[in-house]
Amino acid sequence: MKKTVLSLVLTTFIGASTMANPIEKETKTVKAEESSVTWKAYKVAGSHTGTVKLQSGALEFNGEKLVGGEFVVDMTSINTTDLEGDYKNKLDGHLSSADFFATDSNPTSKLVFTKVKSSGKNSYEVTGDLTIKGITKPVTFDVSIYGDKATATLKIDRTKYDVKYGSGIIGTAKDKLIYDEFDLVVDLQM
Repeated sequence: MKKTVLSLVLTTFIGASTMANPIEKETKTVKAEESSVTWKAYKVAGSHTGTVKLQSGALEFNGEKLVGGEFVVDMTSINTTDLEGDYKNKLDGHLSSADFFATDSNPTSKLVFTKVKSSGKNSYEVTGDLTIKGITKPVTFDVSIYGDKATATLKIDRTKYDVKYGSGIIGTAKDKLIYDEFDLVVDLQM
C-alpha cells in the first residue's frame, strides 16, 4: 500500500512538473545581410522592381514547427533595380517622399506574426500585423521553410497604409495610374 501511495505521489509530482515546463520556443535570428526583400510595383504602362534592406528579424519555433516571427525593414534603403542614372534617382527619391513611404518620418516598417497555421510539410499560412507609415493592418501570406532558409511572398495593398499617390481610387491620368497592390518576395537566411 505504501509503495502504491509513493508511486502515485511521484507520478503526480513528475506529471505536474512536466506540465509546468512546456517545451520552450527557440528563436532563430535572421541574418539580415544575407537575406533579401524584393519588391515589384505595377502601373498601367509596366512595372518597377527593387529592394529594401532587412534591419532585423527572427523566427520562433516550437521544435521544428514555426510558431512566430518579427521583422523590421529599413525603409530608407528603398532601391530601384530596374532603372539607372537620373530615372533611378528620381524614382528612389519619390518613393522615399511623403507621396509614398515618407521615410524621413517613418524610417522603418515592421511585421509581427499573430497566427501561424501549418498548411503542409514545411509550409505555413501566416497572419501578421504589418506597420507601414505608422499604420498597422493585418496581412496573410504563405511561408516555406527548408533548413536555415525561409521564403515568403506577400501582396500588399498600399492604400491601406495611406500610400495613395497615383492610385486608381484618386482618379489620375490613365498612363500615370499605379496599381494599389505591390508584391514583396522575402528570402531569409538564419
